[in-house]
Amino acid sequence: MTKKQKKMTIRLIISAVFLIGGVITEGLHPIDWLLFAVSYLAAGYDIPMKAWKNIRNGQVFDENFLMTIATFGAIGIGELEEAVAVMLFYQVGELFSDYAVNRSRKSISDLMDINPEYANVVREGKEQQVEPDEVEIGETIIVKPGEKVPLDGVIVKGTSSLDTSALTGESMPVEAAKGQNIVSGSINLSGLLEIQVTRLYDDSTVAKILELVENASSRKAKAENFITRFARVYTPIVVALALILALVPPIIQLLVPSFAPGQGWSAWIYRACSFLVVSCPCALVISVPLSFFGGLGAASKNGILIKGSNYLEAMGTLDTVVFDKTGTLTTGKFRVADAKPVSVSRLELLTLAAYGECHSNHPIALSVLEAYEKESGKNREAIEQSRILSVEELAGQGIHGVIAEDNGTFADLYIGNERLMEERKVEGVLREKAIGTTLYLARNQEFLGTIVISDTVRKDVPKAINGLRRENVQNLVMLTGDKEEVGKAVAQELKLDRVYGNLLPGDKVRKVEELIKEKPQDKTLAFVGDGINDAPVLARADVGIAMGGIGSDAAVEAADVVIMNDEPSKIVDCIRIARKTVGIVKQNIVFAIGVKILVLVLVAFGKASMWAAVFGDVGVSVLAILNAIRATFQTSKKD
Repeated sequence: MTKKQKKMTIRLIISAVFLIGGVITEGLHPIDWLLFAVSYLAAGYDIPMKAWKNIRNGQVFDENFLMTIATFGAIGIGELEEAVAVMLFYQVGELFSDYAVNRSRKSISDLMDINPEYANVVREGKEQQVEPDEVEIGETIIVKPGEKVPLDGVIVKGTSSLDTSALTGESMPVEAAKGQNIVSGSINLSGLLEIQVTRLYDDSTVAKILELVENASSRKAKAENFITRFARVYTPIVVALALILALVPPIIQLLVPSFAPGQGWSAWIYRACSFLVVSCPCALVISVPLSFFGGLGAASKNGILIKGSNYLEAMGTLDTVVFDKTGTLTTGKFRVADAKPVSVSRLELLTLAAYGECHSNHPIALSVLEAYEKESGKNREAIEQSRILSVEELAGQGIHGVIAEDNGTFADLYIGNERLMEERKVEGVLREKAIGTTLYLARNQEFLGTIVISDTVRKDVPKAINGLRRENVQNLVMLTGDKEEVGKAVAQELKLDRVYGNLLPGDKVRKVEELIKEKPQDKTLAFVGDGINDAPVLARADVGIAMGGIGSDAAVEAADVVIMNDEPSKIVDCIRIARKTVGIVKQNIVFAIGVKILVLVLVAFGKASMWAAVFGDVGVSVLAILNAIRATFQTSKKD
């Protein structure tokens, strides 16, 4: 509880004590009005002051004005007890809402704690503690156990475990060692790390995330904008209606004595004051933004950063999700999917391929070496370099190497595509139609077999696809710059609805525009990409979702939603959080407006007292706020 909240709590306790004293002594002792006066001032002396200040600033019709007029009117007609009670309960509701807002901000505040306070930089052989924004690229910083990583960089010395929960929502520590990239905002749990800085603080991951979170509340959802417009129109109307209720019926009574017999000026003013009390739009003005804020906080706790409540709202109406392939659905890391020897054994085929590829750092070559290690049980360092006499790259075809055979002779080794086999006049080539990249191997003019290299589907993707189906997302589409048949194979494996291949970035934008035209008007389309080369498409979609948030500047810049731990299944969590949040908002709007209209009608016809009006305002506000807080406690569902 903040100092402000503690001070208000003391004021309200004092007010309640004097109110009880006034009720007990009412009619028994002349001092009862003084007890009510002290109670009123303790609870709400600041409300008339705020109302006057706002009127001077041109903001007339707010809740302070309504409460001031209503309570002053009640005092004017002698209803001291009810005037004090209205002010007391109104302030109790305000205190509760203030506490609720602070509670809902906690998850965002926790995220803000990733902001590092200092950096230990090594200069001239000495360690200095400086502000993170004073460290230059290329300098070395030291991060001790328990400290936050202040800047992005590469580990040059040391090993440790890192707590990345504030970034990814995952509680499991991540192991870090020499040569690995490390992002700011992580917490070093164990060993001492020396890190070479690769980004300035303003360009670091933690700075971009904090900027994103700070700006999130400025982008309002349609429901929030509706409530703002509603309150702007609604409040002056109810003030006018209250004025009519206070003046018109008594005037009619003067002209027509038989109209509403027994109802004098005080009765109609009382009704008008009650009307003003119940008309306060506090329940909506507080609970709707609070619900969205809670949803944003719940998403951040689950490692999902959303740039505004408008995007959170849009996630709840997803009808079409379009995926990029490489880096999103697949890892972008190649592996040997199949090896088909013809005139040699499988091990010999992979061994010869490893001899030819051992000097290359190409992803395909690395996948061949990995398969050799797995098949032979040996490390790639076990390859006898002395047997490799020469290796040359044949542009657009593959590799030609000369290797020493076991019998002392030399052989030409060819590894590449069909075109290479044709040019070298290799006989007996069996053409492979497998999905992926096919390597053809030959020794001299003898065909040895084929090795098929393919990308690997992310482990989390099937879970994501199944989750999206369960959330009734109607269309799952894949766009890829890869060959059409490669894309179709991945789409078939994942049971996607449509796939489009051989697309350049501009083609992807046009395809997304076509899909946007196809979807229903009240539904949205999301594009999911890696945030590096998909920025145009991320910007064009209704909602751009970037994977790889902790390692990609472009992801944070171009996307509307950033998944911080590379797991596509987080999209399903985001949809659930969005739909529950929007559901809570709709419940509050219907409940608050419905109860207020009911109580307004009852008050206008004299069927409800000011106590009912208090419930119509404070009670409804408290219930709506309690409902809104539920949005904060959403967690990711484990399938």
